[in-house]
Amino acid sequence: MTIHYGNETAPLLNPAAHVDYHYDEARHIGTLDWTDARLAKVTRLRLLTDPGHPVWDVSYCQGVTTDGHTCDVALPFSTLPKKGRNRAIVQHAIRDGVHAKRLGLLDNQSCLW
Repeated sequence: MTIHYGNETAPLLNPAAHVDYHYDEARHIGTLDWTDARLAKVTRLRLLTDPGHPVWDVSYCQGVTTDGHTCDVALPFSTLPKKGRNRAIVQHAIRDGVHAKRLGLLDNQSCLW
């Protein structure tokens, strides 16, 4: 059975190749913390929610390193409020000394609801 959600922002360009997008074993180096200096850019912050659910759940976060390898990104939060989610990300970033905008956390969000 396939479940179809009603809305999505920033879907994968080729959903049939989603395995390749997520797991390029030759270039993937594992998980980096979002404070790691090797993290150059967040390429996708995937957020999920359901109608009536008060928060966005973080499904995964992926990035690319300064030397071009892909990685998963460990974040200090697993949920974000539906209203003010970017503000919440920036507040976490300030606390941890991370520049959220420069990393792409505010621009590379994919939301499914």
